[in-house]
Amino acid sequence: MKELEEGSRLQLDFDKLAKAAQCPGVLPVAVQNADTQEVILVAYINKLALDKTIATRSLVLWSTSRNELWEKGKTSGETFDVLDIRVNCEQNSLLIHVRPRRGGICHTKNQAGQPRNCYYRRLNLDTGELENLDP
Repeated sequence: MKELEEGSRLQLDFDKLAKAAQCPGVLPVAVQNADTQEVILVAYINKLALDKTIATRSLVLWSTSRNELWEKGKTSGETFDVLDIRVNCEQNSLLIHVRPRRGGICHTKNQAGQPRNCYYRRLNLDTGELENLDP
């Protein structure tokens, strides 16, 4: 079990924006399931990734940790169709509506081996521990 992805201890990466700042030309992007309205993930995109997303209608992001294009689902197989791209009022973030091609989209799987959405844990406000909503 990977503690960060499956554990119950809160380990937030408060330095993520500092890492993203070292990748010039990126914007934050929220990815939302068009059918369920669930937020699937929050990531970063640059001009190259946006152009490829528009051309292929499949989500391509910019990995700030690997400093390279990240074709969402290329490794896990959990890909989805891009249906709509929204731009905020200050044009400094995007909201992309998608439809998963196979169901979930996260690289993690539940106990049944099914992919889940990335926001599968909830913070228990009384105990401070993470609760898995899709074990």
